[in-house]
Amino acid sequence: MYSFLDILLTIFHSLLIILNLFGWMWKPTRKINILTLTLTGASWFLLGIFYGWGYCPLTDWHFQVLKKLGNTNLPNSYIKYLVDRITGFDLNAAFADRMTLILFLLALGFSVYYNFFRPDNSTKYSGKNR
Repeated sequence: MYSFLDILLTIFHSLLIILNLFGWMWKPTRKINILTLTLTGASWFLLGIFYGWGYCPLTDWHFQVLKKLGNTNLPNSYIKYLVDRITGFDLNAAFADRMTLILFLLALGFSVYYNFFRPDNSTKYSGKNR
């Protein structure tokens, strides 16, 4: 059961990260992207007041499952854990945290721009020459 949960949480969490990073690029996913980025930021910075900066409930749940599977010495960062798991490298934790924050802020900036400030030109141009 825990092995199944590990796989499920890895897939779901990875897809959420991909949506957070790139969901602003495709018009149909822009609204959900700004929502997931907002929830991620709220988790990191508001729940982080009580649980520590960068707190993520998904990471907490997943690490509880991994501990049940016998994994020890888990890092604080899910990104570090994921990169280490996929590549076999030992990514520097401080670098992982910095890159996570930088990429989050870039994705948030793009998402805010595309959701609220960029005019929608899809109806202005029909693709036909006039």
